[in-house]
Amino acid sequence: MSSAVIRPCTPGDLEALRHISIETYEQTFRGMTSRETMDAYLGEAFAREKLEKELAAEGCHFFFQECGMELSGYLKLNEAPDQSDLNDPRSLEIERIYVRAPFQGRGLGKTLMDFALRTALASRKDYVWLGVWEKNSAALAFYSKMGFAVAGTHSFRMGEELQSDLIMKRLLSG
Repeated sequence: MSSAVIRPCTPGDLEALRHISIETYEQTFRGMTSRETMDAYLGEAFAREKLEKELAAEGCHFFFQECGMELSGYLKLNEAPDQSDLNDPRSLEIERIYVRAPFQGRGLGKTLMDFALRTALASRKDYVWLGVWEKNSAALAFYSKMGFAVAGTHSFRMGEELQSDLIMKRLLSG
C-alpha cells in the first residue's frame, strides 16, 4: 500500500473537492443510469454553492486523501443534525468515501474507513452508519468486510429516478 496522508478540506479546496466529487461519482456509477440523469445529479449534488454550504456546516467534515503530491480520494463525514437520514447524535454518518480509479487496489479505501472509525471513536460515537445503493455489490462487499451490517433502507433520488439504498451500521467499542 502507498503511504497516504489524510487532511481536512478547507474552503480553499472547493474546486478540487468539486472536481474529485464529480470524477469519482461518475467513475463509480457511469453506465448505471442515463447520461441526462447523471448530468443532472452531478450538477445538483456537486454545485459550488451546495459544496460551499456543506464545507461551512458545523456537522459536515470533508477530508482529502493524498498519495505523494496527488489527490487520491476523499471522505465526507456527517454529525447530527447534518446527517442525510438518521440524525442521531450518537452516530457518525459516512456519506461519501471514494478513491480515484488510478489509486484503487492499494488499500486506500480501507485507510479512509479506518480514519472514519477512529474519528467516530474520538468523538465518542456509539456507531457509524452509511447508505449504499442496493445494486453496488463491490461497495456492499467492502462494507461487510469492514464490519457493517444492513440495518434498514432509505430512498435516494437521482434525477427522476428513485433508488433504494441499504442503511448499514457498525457498532463501536472504545
